[in-house]
Amino acid sequence: MTNVRYPRWVVAAGVTALLAPVLAIGPAAGASDRPGAAVVRTEQGAVRGTVAADHRSFQGIPYATPPVGAQRWAPPQPGRPWTGVRDATRPGAACAQLQGLPMDRPSESEDCLYLNVTTPRSVARTPRPVLVWLHGGDFRFGSGDAYGGQRLAAGGDVVVVTVNYRLGALGFLAHPALAGRDGGIGNFGLQDQQAALRWVRRNAAAFGGDPGNVTLFGQSAGATSVCAQLAAPGSAGLFHRAIMQSNSCANPVQTRAAAVEAAQEFARRIGCTDTAVVAACLRASDPARLVETAGYPGAGVDLGPVVDGHTLPVDPAEALATGRLHRVPVLTGMNRDESRLLVWGMERVGVGPLTDDQYRDQVQAMFGDHAEKVLARYPRDTAHPASVTLGAVLTDHDYAEPIYSAALAFARRVPTFAYEFADEDAPFFTAGPEPTFTPGAYHSAELPYLFAVDYAEALTPNQRRLSDAMVQTWTDFARTGRAGWPRLRPDAPYVRVFADGGGSGTTDFAADHSYDFWRSLRH
Repeated sequence: MTNVRYPRWVVAAGVTALLAPVLAIGPAAGASDRPGAAVVRTEQGAVRGTVAADHRSFQGIPYATPPVGAQRWAPPQPGRPWTGVRDATRPGAACAQLQGLPMDRPSESEDCLYLNVTTPRSVARTPRPVLVWLHGGDFRFGSGDAYGGQRLAAGGDVVVVTVNYRLGALGFLAHPALAGRDGGIGNFGLQDQQAALRWVRRNAAAFGGDPGNVTLFGQSAGATSVCAQLAAPGSAGLFHRAIMQSNSCANPVQTRAAAVEAAQEFARRIGCTDTAVVAACLRASDPARLVETAGYPGAGVDLGPVVDGHTLPVDPAEALATGRLHRVPVLTGMNRDESRLLVWGMERVGVGPLTDDQYRDQVQAMFGDHAEKVLARYPRDTAHPASVTLGAVLTDHDYAEPIYSAALAFARRVPTFAYEFADEDAPFFTAGPEPTFTPGAYHSAELPYLFAVDYAEALTPNQRRLSDAMVQTWTDFARTGRAGWPRLRPDAPYVRVFADGGGSGTTDFAADHSYDFWRSLRH
């Protein structure tokens, strides 16, 4: 069974509505790590951050030169040095994007290659593990500063780095006219991520971090990015553990041919049709026009990582199947009710609350010849709204089957630990209408348990205990490469559940998400 091709209006409606020691300059690294030090000297210059009761934060640090002018659609270049002390109390601009989910903010800026560093306030007795966060957002939305690192840093005694990377057409347009000297196309956002990782390797020690113990972690498109970096030669040795939340290596990325076709369609929409000057035409286009033309998922142009033969020489799915990946320990998992978020978006634009007839219509439109089998496997019942049933169908098909398949493939090659986040009462967004059904452990619901965020309801005391358990797990894994429970093995499929104030539960994941059923339809 091939991947489901949702009707374009369904995808558009759902997403739119949801929417090493360094310092040859200056003092030794340890001098910047005294208790409460607000100034840290990086290889580019000194930065002054903010000191709080239990952590320090340094925001808006440039890790590359602004990708503007001739540097638009070019590999990132090292950041320029500065004199004096740079203010690092405010984040840099988000990369150009439309409005996405409530944690995202629209932007027209191309000067956006900034990162943020959060550390505990106390002195590091030994170098601390470093966690580098790649945000989600379908490679079209998001910014690193939306995710405050203090909960992980102070709670787990680690250094947290959150990263901006180029998005949409500015990050992933794979037009042949924009090809580099090596023939590579697109993937500028992936190159940005690698540049940020190189910055971390050079500067981690200045913040009390260990450049030899870096964990790359991400959620949704950020998890896809982690998987891409596992397959990318340019990221070799830049990180030593990997965490993937709510996405996996099982779903193929774009082929070069498909990405080129999409890029050529994009150029036509912009009005750049003369092949002799298409590159100059695109570079002269206003960033707001580029962002608007790229549009929303399902309604715009397909954009994202591409197998270009250079930055990404092989599809991560193939790399996983053949073992052509960087061999690092993996923590991977998902949320129990991922797709309830998409269904909420569908409701917001008038498709719901779904009736039983509408549920059947949706399944038939999405699954075609297999629809009756799906309806028999997921029958309607009076105990749950039709929207919840559709959410279960899409969660199991879109997330559970590929994520679990990838986890089992990883387990054959590297130490792998699997989890499921399952807090039925996870805090929802404070902006926008409430769902007509319980959103449960929806897509992105785990993020307020790991990060300080301002877009979701506050955690309850019981949820704070669950947050503590998750922070402990994520940071212990970063420190040791072990998660605190048995490794996943094909003959011992242990999946840890995080719910009800802690992480002690386990689940029969395959049975809970009809894994064998969906595998039978794909093969």
